[in-house]
Amino acid sequence: MNFPEDFLHYVWQFRSFDFNDLQTTRGENLKIINPGLLNKNSGPDFFHAKIEMGNTTWAGNVEIHLKSSDWLKHNHQVNPAYENVILHVVYQHDAEITRMDGTILPVLELKSRISKDLISKYENLFLTLTDFPCIAQIGRVDELIVDSFLSRTLIERFEQKTNAVTETLNELNGNWDETFYRFMARNFGFKINALPFELFAKAVPQHIYARHKNNPHQIEALVFGAAGFLNDHFEEEYPLKLKAEFQFLQKKYNLTPVDVSLWKFMRMRPQNFPTIRLAQFAALIVKANHLFSKIMEIKNVVELRTLFENLPVSDYWKTHYHFKKVASSVNIQIGKTSVDNILLNTVALFLFTYGKHTATQYFISRAIKLLESLPAEQNAITSKYTEAGVKMTNAFASQGILQLKKHYCDEKKCLSCGIGIKILKQA
Repeated sequence: MNFPEDFLHYVWQFRSFDFNDLQTTRGENLKIINPGLLNKNSGPDFFHAKIEMGNTTWAGNVEIHLKSSDWLKHNHQVNPAYENVILHVVYQHDAEITRMDGTILPVLELKSRISKDLISKYENLFLTLTDFPCIAQIGRVDELIVDSFLSRTLIERFEQKTNAVTETLNELNGNWDETFYRFMARNFGFKINALPFELFAKAVPQHIYARHKNNPHQIEALVFGAAGFLNDHFEEEYPLKLKAEFQFLQKKYNLTPVDVSLWKFMRMRPQNFPTIRLAQFAALIVKANHLFSKIMEIKNVVELRTLFENLPVSDYWKTHYHFKKVASSVNIQIGKTSVDNILLNTVALFLFTYGKHTATQYFISRAIKLLESLPAEQNAITSKYTEAGVKMTNAFASQGILQLKKHYCDEKKCLSCGIGIKILKQA
């Protein structure tokens, strides 16, 4: 018996056992009319079941254990919540159980009714040491089954991400523009510098930029100054002017710069240096202040991309990766992959969250459509599933895969996974 109780939940729920000539352990004829609804909270495992014992039809709950004696180990004998259990389903019957009123609890033993082949299939999934349990079988599962479950995991992923957005939105008293600005800034950090970007965005609220929207130099000064990069000695004209401008703005708005030591440069391509990302972020603010309002109006993915293309980045960064460090030639525009990353992780997320928050299906549908328009992400996780035979044609599928890996495969929740259940059912 090398399986958990969850396996028996699956066996009972899908009737994956020999249910011909069923009898209780006390010899009563048994017929399952309805196995009930799986309960994932406290209380009996299945609610609203319906069975026939002898000539009587019973409606109530079903409790499932590996052994009958587990009822006692779990102290169900003193819990009134289990008094309406009409059948105790176990793998091995090793003890008679009585209810609180003294009546004997009917038991169905499954030990001789579950095929060894099914148990073997489950063990092959659950005990695998590969990158994910069904790596050898998933490529043979019907695409409709896979796509259907990935749709579910994608929605799960975005609903979980929505919680973080809602938390910040509440903190900012329902200010969608400011909330979007903070998440956009964090996205510009692309994981490695996400935290300092977030701290920098908190240091300079978006409404301050609006007062200087016609002065790109002042916006650049606010960005690099608040990020902590202007607390140095310079000789070049561009950083000297930024520093002088920020000293004035810092006093005017009482700004506290981020500790410059938080920014990471090691093991990064120069075009991904935080200084280049900050220059691009400043240019984005110059080009389109109050981005959230604009994004809510744009429906076409091509038009959305144009917001992040041809940014008016200062010419200084064409020959610099960092202040005081000259380079021969620098690509100062955001690459297509990075733009897609922003559209996926910030724009689509906010469309989805706004739709959920306002109960407006229109914006949720726009978020889904945007994901379907973006290419699938290519990383160490998605590549493993692609190699195993899963087809990922867009970001909708790849986001679903990331959720599948983290919350189902890594946690060995094969019996809660539509793909895992299908594999177990296959002959």
